[in-house]
This record gives sequence, structure tokens and C-alpha cells, in this order.
Amino acid sequence: MNPTNYVHMEREEEATIINLNDDKSFNSLSHSVLDQLFVLLKDADMDRSTKLIIIRGQGRGFSAGHNLKEVQEKDDENFYEDLMNASSRVMSLPPNLNKPVIAEVHGVATAAGCQLVAACDLAYASSEAKFATPGVNIGLFCHTPLVPVSRSINKKHSMEMLLLGEMIGATEAKRFGLINDVFEPSELHFQVMEKAKTIASKSPYVVQSGKRTFYDQLEMNLSDAYEYSSGRMVKNLMANDAKVGINAFLNKEEPRWENFRNTD
Repeated sequence: MNPTNYVHMEREEEATIINLNDDKSFNSLSHSVLDQLFVLLKDADMDRSTKLIIIRGQGRGFSAGHNLKEVQEKDDENFYEDLMNASSRVMSLPPNLNKPVIAEVHGVATAAGCQLVAACDLAYASSEAKFATPGVNIGLFCHTPLVPVSRSINKKHSMEMLLLGEMIGATEAKRFGLINDVFEPSELHFQVMEKAKTIASKSPYVVQSGKRTFYDQLEMNLSDAYEYSSGRMVKNLMANDAKVGINAFLNKEEPRWENFRNTD
């Protein structure tokens, strides 16, 4: 398969699905795959007909992380810097995109693959899925995967994953807070699409605006967070979709959203 086909995009309902499709390397995140993933995520976010984005893997697993054969072959500091920059560009995208991003994890997600799951807004997994940050086992601590992992789960669970480097199952990943829920393999995609349809039924303006507020306030102290979120709430109250939604609720009607995109 041509490397340019290792990531491809498709549509289902109002969701854009981005597939990792290099089963031979367990959907490893090579430099070229990261570059493709970045472009497709940006394209999907700019597509006016897309309400949300789903990232999933094809074949045996979700993603095994960075391509270790590529890492071994290159053995060059400049390449490693470029690779880490490409990875950071992709991993920092989901919180900064307008559309919600869901990870659909049907199999193993390790190292940078686990990082990608943690970087998404939501994550749902098959009962057969497993997760790990196993770099410590091969002399390569998961320095970059720990960034979103430690922001998704608490310190003790993060350090346990990072220091032991052992696989955890989907049920434990849910208990840790790494993923939202676990489904049987045959039900996973259906359940993800049900979540997608629910999100797609909301006002795109409200979803985008709320997602931005959520991530912006996380690093603020309590006082600043309330001041910032109060200003955002006032702006939301003045938006057409707030008026549409309140009116529909009071009149027991289905809302007909008007604002497609938040412009602030």
C-alpha cells in the first residue's frame, strides 16, 4: 500500500471518519502518517457539513505509536526533532479544533497511539481494546504521551502506566478515566455513531463555543475561570441559537438551529 493511503477519510451521517490504515505496522504513526493525519483533521474541521470527527484504526489495532523501524533507521537528532514536532502538532489539534473529536478504539493503543486516544475529546473502546505507555520497557520513556495522558487521568494512575509499562484492559482504562465507555466489539461502531448523532443534533455554534470555553478555563485559577466563563455565557445568551433553544424548550418543540459556526 502506498504510504499516502495509510490515512484516509470517509463520511458517515454528519461525521467525518479518519481511518488509520497501515495494518502491517499496526497503524504506526510515522512522520508521513502524522503529516497526513494533521492535514485531514484540519480539512474535516473546515468542512461545513461535518459536525464531528471520529478517529479509528483498521486491522489488528488502533495504533502502536511511533514507527520504531523508522526511528531506528533514521538515528538522527534533527529527524527526531522534526518527528516530535509533527507529533505535537497532531496531538495538540483535537482540543483546538472547532468540532468534537472522538477516538473509536477497537484494539491495542500503545505509546503515541495511547497518546492520540487521550488527546481526543471523547474516547470509546471495544472490550478487547488494551492500552499502554510501554516506552520504559525499551529504554524510551513515554515523555510526550504522558502530556495528554496525565491531563486525562490522575497522577497515581498516570505514573503507574508510565513506570510499569504494562497493558491495561478497557475496563481499567474506563476506571482510570482514559476512555468514556466500553462496548462489545460488534457494538462499538454503532454506539460511537449513536453518540455522534446525539452531538450532531446540538447547535454547532453552542458545541464549538462550549468546547473552547472548556479547554481555555482548565489552566486558569478559580476566580479567573469564573470571570472568563461568565463572559462566554453572556455572549452565548445573546446568540440566536440560545433564543431558539429556550423558545423551543418552553414551547415543547424541537429547536431549529440557525448558527452554524461560532465566529468569536
